[in-house]
Amino acid sequence: MILESIADGVFTVDRDFIVRSFNRAAEKITGVPREEAIGQPCCEVFRAEICEQMCALKQTELTGKPVVNRPVYIVRADGSEIPISVSAMPLKNEHGTIIGGVETFRDLTQVEEFRKQLERSFTFRDMLSQNRRMQELFELLPQIAESESTVLVEGETGTGKELMARALHDLSPRSAGPLVAVNCGALPDTLLESELFGYKAGAFTDARRDKAGRFAQAEGGTLFLDEIGDISPALQVKLLRVLQDGVYEPLGSVESVTANVRIIAAANQDLEVEVEAGRFRQDLFYRINVICLTVPPLRDRLEDIPLLADHFINRLNHLRGRDIAGLSRDALNAFMRHAWPGNVRELENAIEHAFILCPGGLIAPAHLPEKFHAPHLTHPPATTLEEIEAQAIHNALVRNNWKRNVTAQELGVCKSTLWRKIKRFGIEVPERKGVAETPADS
Repeated sequence: MILESIADGVFTVDRDFIVRSFNRAAEKITGVPREEAIGQPCCEVFRAEICEQMCALKQTELTGKPVVNRPVYIVRADGSEIPISVSAMPLKNEHGTIIGGVETFRDLTQVEEFRKQLERSFTFRDMLSQNRRMQELFELLPQIAESESTVLVEGETGTGKELMARALHDLSPRSAGPLVAVNCGALPDTLLESELFGYKAGAFTDARRDKAGRFAQAEGGTLFLDEIGDISPALQVKLLRVLQDGVYEPLGSVESVTANVRIIAAANQDLEVEVEAGRFRQDLFYRINVICLTVPPLRDRLEDIPLLADHFINRLNHLRGRDIAGLSRDALNAFMRHAWPGNVRELENAIEHAFILCPGGLIAPAHLPEKFHAPHLTHPPATTLEEIEAQAIHNALVRNNWKRNVTAQELGVCKSTLWRKIKRFGIEVPERKGVAETPADS
């Protein structure tokens, strides 16, 4: 009676993997009537993608250990394919001898559809975020893309500055033209100059033929200059001329070439500080800083970690034919406590590392790089959704110098709601001018 009343499908098999019981939920999920299922090999009834090579029942019989929440797809009786979560364990008699196995499975169709809808809701081009500041950037990008103005994208390494540049290009009137990217910090001056402007045959040793530079390759499109803060003062002068006059000379040429490109520059350092220190030309800074977009680091948008991790896991599952279910609670906890100096790129690398070590099911802390193991973590633990929310609110308050009006606007809530959450989570707000703030304070 219990098995008939639950929503999970349950069936049992004998040592020959012949189905011996099949509950009502199993009928509903698979579309196979009980009378047709019983007495048949489970692979003919279940028709899952794992039946041939990674059968959960065979694995649990061989190892004597249960299989828990393995995500797979099955083909229903009507031919449709649906996602399910499978768990299996051996059945033993009173002497401890394995006599068969039991498998439970849950229909994940609605969960998968919700996940896709959630991901679509927070996706802009190839960028994923539910952070308020990122959503504000997403709203601005179409307007900025329509202009021909030079754009400076600031942000730490790994935050997705090139994705931002690609989105600007794809949304712009130049989208039919090329998007050409150059990492200015990866090349020495002599190579970078020829890479940007090209050269004529005979300009230097081994220059046997003309070569078009990146400005020429980006003609009619967009040139993305990444790590622009790393170029030398001498090359900054030549780049300034292109931005001012729209012309340049390839190395070894005496004729100027007109550049029909839009410039998007990116820097992982504060260029204003570089200008004050004399390492970056002020006039060049003003030329590239017509519009400035700042991409927040991952540590300031912790709410994006579950969304991004799920995205990377699904992508790797598809590329590698794996069936990783997701992050365990402890693995997510480790991610929420990490400082993320490498930002989104570091998160992606951590997931890829876990795919190598995780045999299936959920990613555990042991599958993550060593820096995510407990002794090396830098932030207080956040083990529940409430703790994650409290940590995100605390980080936003610190980021905005404890100004609740600004923080509420960033988080997309009214100030009274933010005040209730501060009280609820016990977040200590520093006193201002010797007097603690009240809900009426700004």
